[in-house]
Amino acid sequence: MARANASWSEENFSCSICLDVFSSPASTPCGHNFCRTCITKYWDEQVKFKCPVCNKLFDTRPDLQVNTLFSEMVDRFGTSVRVKEQPCVEPAEVPCDFCTGTQLKAVKSCLVCLISYCQTHLEPHQRIAGLKKHRLVEPMDRLEDRMCKKHNQLLELFCKTEQVCVCQFCTETDHKSHPVVPLKEEYEVKTAQLGKIEAEVQQMIQERLNNIQEIKDTVYRSKADADREIADGVHILTALNRCIEKYQDDFNQMVKEKLKSTVKQAEDLIKELEQEIEDLTNRSSEVKQLSHTKDHLHFLQAFRSLKDPPPPRDWTTVEVRPPSYVGTLRRSLDQLEETLNMEMKKLRDAELKRVQQYEVDVTLDPDSAAPQLILSEDGKQVHDGGVAKALPDNPKRFANTIRVVTRQSFSGRFYFEVQVKDKTRWFLGVARESINRKDQIIVTPETGYWTLFSYKDGLVFRDNPAVRLPLRAELQKVGVFVDYDEGLVSFYDVEARVHIYSATGCSFTEPLYPFLCPCFHAEGNNSAPLIISPVNQTD
Repeated sequence: MARANASWSEENFSCSICLDVFSSPASTPCGHNFCRTCITKYWDEQVKFKCPVCNKLFDTRPDLQVNTLFSEMVDRFGTSVRVKEQPCVEPAEVPCDFCTGTQLKAVKSCLVCLISYCQTHLEPHQRIAGLKKHRLVEPMDRLEDRMCKKHNQLLELFCKTEQVCVCQFCTETDHKSHPVVPLKEEYEVKTAQLGKIEAEVQQMIQERLNNIQEIKDTVYRSKADADREIADGVHILTALNRCIEKYQDDFNQMVKEKLKSTVKQAEDLIKELEQEIEDLTNRSSEVKQLSHTKDHLHFLQAFRSLKDPPPPRDWTTVEVRPPSYVGTLRRSLDQLEETLNMEMKKLRDAELKRVQQYEVDVTLDPDSAAPQLILSEDGKQVHDGGVAKALPDNPKRFANTIRVVTRQSFSGRFYFEVQVKDKTRWFLGVARESINRKDQIIVTPETGYWTLFSYKDGLVFRDNPAVRLPLRAELQKVGVFVDYDEGLVSFYDVEARVHIYSATGCSFTEPLYPFLCPCFHAEGNNSAPLIISPVNQTD
């Protein structure tokens, strides 16, 4: 029996149609082997059925039979041979579209077939005369997307007018008058633009990362503020609770001392009465005993000692009065109130110092000042000049009322102070940007004003209805704090370190301007200016 040839080459295991190592080899009736897929596809495209090798014609399409022994030999030899001679496709490389097993790296792409070929499958294009006329280019992926759908030509140019890729025939028809450039040239332009876009995107990403960090920092600070506020509150409330407990103990002790004194007085009187009763009981016994004596001498001698008893106490004027507790609780509460007031003063001082941290530097806007107002050169003072000046019309200027706002507007937290010393009437607070500046209107939150109004008879927060406040005769400087996001406007007596009033639940939708109105002066009265003062936190 002949020994199998162990030195067969790849040619012995290659399909004569695809020129690749057999894949599922099948035999024809004439004895030749082909890949089952290759011979099936070959016969699908033929009118007559013949062997591609010996050209033997078959009357009917033959039933393909698997050559079992040959298939086993191919399995052992075929794959290793292909891999040794040609490199497999790597990532980012164009694969061969014709390989049915392990895909190999394409070396050329055909613009007619729209298929990429490895070196083995490219061989027919180098051998067959009809295929040699096909246009071969460097390997390209997605060839169908690179061809002009209208002219079936490679898209090699770029139309700058319509910003689309075109073929050479497109420049002679639909894009005849349009400027076109090679794809590489436009690629370089777009690549440069892409770098700019990437830089912009990275900047936007960084900005958003910064926003996230700012939000996290705000949350961190908010938590720290909350922890500090809770700690301060616990400290103060614990101290107040101890103070209340002390005053409660003192009050209880005072009441008990009064009761103890009354009880002792009663016990002493009872003891004295019991002693007198005992003495009287003894005297009664002596009298009874003497009354039974028949001896005249003894009777008279004993009677003499009974005649002068110690004078008894007049108990008709003696009484035990219950202790009076009138004013005891009140006095304890007065002391407690004094302590609470001291703690409240500390709290008010701490609160004012906290809002003063949001001080802003503001100056009055002369373009908004009413014609009769006089502003200082530094924009910090304003008073009524008594005579309206001829000023150019300005949409920001107040008319028919002597008011002024600052140059600066705000929409966060801010604080400023205004000196009102020697004034008998004034308005101050904040106003929204879109307030009516030309007509006389009622100053309320509905019309865009959050203001404090002072006159000789009182202090009022202008609302509908107005909120009347205790008159502060010594009010010299007013502090105004706004928390835009919280909808809060607060007023403070700076010198007394006292909170005057807070408007809460305000709805702010526009920037807010500090607002001042010195009011009219009459015969020298109320002629002092309103002065925007720097904050002095050491007061």
